[in-house]
Amino acid sequence: MNTFDSIRARRAVKHYDPNIEISDSEIAELKDLIRQAPTSFNIQNWRFVIVENKNKREQIKAAAWNQAQVTDASHLFVLCADVKAHSKSPGRYWENAPQEAQDILVPMIGQFYNGREWQQRDEAMRSVGIAAQTIMLAVKAMGYDSCPMIGFDADEVGKIINLPDDHVVCMMIAAGKALESAQTKGGYLPDDEIFFTDGF
Repeated sequence: MNTFDSIRARRAVKHYDPNIEISDSEIAELKDLIRQAPTSFNIQNWRFVIVENKNKREQIKAAAWNQAQVTDASHLFVLCADVKAHSKSPGRYWENAPQEAQDILVPMIGQFYNGREWQQRDEAMRSVGIAAQTIMLAVKAMGYDSCPMIGFDADEVGKIINLPDDHVVCMMIAAGKALESAQTKGGYLPDDEIFFTDGF
């Protein structure tokens, strides 16, 4: 499936066939594709917990209003972010760049994030959002389906996955094979409410 078709075909699927699993080789490919998602200053602040343990999946389901896709889908991704990634050996994010680029960019990372907690969290959400779309489009291109989720108790999910103190849970994505077709799309706002030229 090409990119345009994946974008138009992707839907938030709620019902999955629990007997069909995404293969290990496909997950390996998916991991490589996820890594291609961009992050500011290349700090790669997203973290992905792929929950395989059935007991943990059941616990997360209980923390997610008992939504069936948490346990029925082949895979559950908990998308998190390290909000302090900018301060953890930032030189490593540019180790393959020319020295001139390293000399400029690495110091800028600290200047941009240090003491700006709101910026750290906002950047975490932006990075995860981009990665989430990468996951959903890649999964669709592989012939599977997905469901982005924010309907859960993030604090409880954090406890279940042993979330570090300097990380945040941003969202979850269930992925697998749809058991039934998704509902018809709800509808679109008109272009003149969405797209503007040179300002509002």
